[in-house]
Amino acid sequence: MDDPPSNASPAPSDAAPDAPPPGAAEPAPRSAAGRVAAVAALRERVQGEAGRVLVGLGHEIDLCLAGLLARGHVLLEGAPGVAKTLLVRTIAAVLGGRYGRVQFTPDLMPSDVVGTGVFHPGRGEFRFRPGPIFAQFLLCDEINRAPAKTQSAMLEAMQEGAVTVDGLRHGLPEPFSVFATMNPIEHEGTYPLPEAQLDRFLFKVEVGYPTEELEVELLAGAHRRRPDATPDELGVRAVATPEELLELSFAVDGVDVREDLVPYLVKLLRATRESPSLVLGASPRSGVMLLRGAKAWAALHGRDYVTPDDLKALFCPALRHRVVLEAAEEIEGGRPDTALQRILDAVEVPR
Repeated sequence: MDDPPSNASPAPSDAAPDAPPPGAAEPAPRSAAGRVAAVAALRERVQGEAGRVLVGLGHEIDLCLAGLLARGHVLLEGAPGVAKTLLVRTIAAVLGGRYGRVQFTPDLMPSDVVGTGVFHPGRGEFRFRPGPIFAQFLLCDEINRAPAKTQSAMLEAMQEGAVTVDGLRHGLPEPFSVFATMNPIEHEGTYPLPEAQLDRFLFKVEVGYPTEELEVELLAGAHRRRPDATPDELGVRAVATPEELLELSFAVDGVDVREDLVPYLVKLLRATRESPSLVLGASPRSGVMLLRGAKAWAALHGRDYVTPDDLKALFCPALRHRVVLEAAEEIEGGRPDTALQRILDAVEVPR
C-alpha cells in the first residue's frame, strides 16, 4: 500500500485555487446555460484526453464523470484485466486531482486506511498521521476483501466526507469520491458488502470485455509501451482542476426536473418493491441519488433539463447494486438488470 501523504489535511475552503493547467477551460460562467455548456465542454475534454489511454471505455468514463458531478461514489465490477484501475487513475490524472489507492486485504485495519496517531517523544504528544483516504479520488481495489471494521470506517468517509480517529473528526479533501473495484467471479477470501454500504454508491458500473475490433486496436498500441506505465508517463495531461469540477458539480444542482418526472420515478421505484423477481426493492434514497445522477447526465450532454431518457439510461447503473434478486431466478442465471429492464418496459413513460 502506498505511503499516505504527509500533507494530507484538506486545504481551507477559502484557499486560492491553483492556476488552471494547459488545456483547461476558463472558470465556469455564472449563467445557468453557460454552466451547463461548461459541463458539456468538460466531458469533451476528458473524453478526448482519456481516450489516448483508454480504448472503448467512453460510456464508462461518462458514468464516472456523472458520479463525480453528482458528488457520489462509483463501484466498478469486472473481470481482472479489463482496465478498471487504469480507468480510475486516468480520470484522476485528467482532472488534476490527488489520487490515492488502497489494496484491500482480509487483514486490512481501519488505521491502514484512515491513518493513526503517532507519538512524538520530543514533543511528548500524539500527532495524527493521515492515511491514503485523504485523497480526492480514492481507489479501493477489491473492496469486498476487507473485514467489517474497515468497511465501517469507509462508510463514515463515504457518507460524511470525514473520518474519526481517537475521538477527533478530520475532514476529507473536496471533492472526495471513492472508486471501488470488485471481481465478480472470485469469492474465496471475500466479504459481502453490507447493503448499507452498497447504498452509498451512486452507480455500479459493469466493465466488460471489449469488442473484437476494439481489442485489436488496444493490443496494437499496448505492446509498444511499458506494462507498468502510468497515465502521466503515457502522455495524459490534466485538462481540468478539482476546483473546476467542484464548481461544476454545484452548477448541476440547477438542472431543471419536469414535474411529471418525479411521479414517473416513484412508479419505477415502487415497481422494484412489488416485482416478484426481487426480494429487496429500491430505497427512497436510491431515487434521490438517481435524480442527482440524471441531472449530471443531462448536463454532460449539454441540456439544462432532465428527460425520461436520462432516468432510463441510469436506471440500471443506479439500482443494480441496490436490489436483491429472488433466489430461484438467480439460480436460473437471472440478473438484476433483466428484472430492472422489465420494469422500465412496463411503466408508462410521461409524454
